[in-house]
Amino acid sequence: MWSEEKGRVNALRLLALIVITMLSVTTWHSLKPHVVLAANEVLPSSPSFAHPHLLYSFIGHETTVKSLAFTPNSQILVSGGAENDAVIHLWSPITGKKLGDISKAHTGSVESLVISPDGQTLASCSSDNTINLWHLQNRTLTRSLIGHTSNVLSLAVSPNGKVLVSGGLDGIRLWDLPQGRPLATLVQFDNLIYTLATNSDGQIFASGDDNGIIKFWNLRTGELIRQLTAHSQTVTAIAFTPDGKTLVSASRDRTIKVWSVGTGKLIRTLTGHNNWINAIAIHPDGQTLASAGRDGIKLWNLTTGELINTLPGHRDWVSAIAFSPDGQFLSSGGFDRRINIWRNH
Repeated sequence: MWSEEKGRVNALRLLALIVITMLSVTTWHSLKPHVVLAANEVLPSSPSFAHPHLLYSFIGHETTVKSLAFTPNSQILVSGGAENDAVIHLWSPITGKKLGDISKAHTGSVESLVISPDGQTLASCSSDNTINLWHLQNRTLTRSLIGHTSNVLSLAVSPNGKVLVSGGLDGIRLWDLPQGRPLATLVQFDNLIYTLATNSDGQIFASGDDNGIIKFWNLRTGELIRQLTAHSQTVTAIAFTPDGKTLVSASRDRTIKVWSVGTGKLIRTLTGHNNWINAIAIHPDGQTLASAGRDGIKLWNLTTGELINTLPGHRDWVSAIAFSPDGQFLSSGGFDRRINIWRNH
C-alpha cells in the first residue's frame, strides 16, 4: 500500500515537472523574437522603388518638357521647356506647387539641367549654343558660358562641384564651375555628343554620341581612357550607378545596356521598349533603373535585369526623367507638356 502511494506521488511530481517545463518554454518563446531564417540564409534583395504611386500630375510647360533635375536636398524639382517655351520652372515635389520661374532662360530649348552639390548653382544648356549659370535661391543669372559653336545637349557636374562638363554637336568642354571660366576643350571627339555623366569618385566621366559610341574620359586631364562600340544607333542617355562600378546606357536602337566600368565589358542587355529610349535614371539605392520613351516609363531591377513595372501617366513620348537624391520621388516629363511626380510607397 505504502509502495503504491509512493508511486502515485512520484508520478504526480513528474507530471508537475513536465507541465512547469512546458510553461517555461512557452513563456520564453513568447518573449523571444520569432526567427524564420536559418543563420546562413539571406533574403534576396529587391528594388525599393518597384511600385510607386502617382502623387501629382500637371501641365508644366507650354510645349515639351525637355529636362528635369532635383536639388541635392530633394526639396525642389527644376524643369526646362522646349524651343517655344524656353522657361525654367521650380516645383515642390512634396506639394506639387510651383515655387518660381526663370523666364527667358534661353532663346532655344533647355536641353539639360544640373545643380551643384551644394545646391547653390543651377546650370542650364540650350540649343542656342549657350550654358547659363543661375543662383538657384533668387533665380538670377550669374554668368553665361560661351564657347560652344552648336547645340549644347548635355551637362554633368563633378561630385565636388568644381568641374562642369558640357557636351554638344561640336564636342566636349570642361569648365571651372565656381569661377565660371573654361578649363579645356576636348578636340579628340569625332562624333556628336548627346549625353554625359560623371562618376561618383570624381575621376572619370563618360560620353555617348550619335554613332553609338561610349567613351570614358579622365576628368582631371581630359584624356581618353577607353571607348566602347555600345549601340547601333545614337546613345541618348547614360548614367553611373551610385557605387561608380557600373554604367547604364540607352539608345535609339531600343535597348538598354549595363557595362562594367572597370573592364568595359557588357554585363547584360535590357529589352522591352518598342521605340527610342529618351532618358534613364538610377535610384539612389543602385537597384532600380527607370527608363522612358514612347511607351511610357519602365522600372527595371538592375541586379537581375528583370522588368518589374510599367508606369502609365503620359499621353505621348516621355522625354525626361529623374529620381530625387533621397529616393522618395521619381519625376517624368513628356511631349504632352505634363510633369508627373511619383512617390515611393
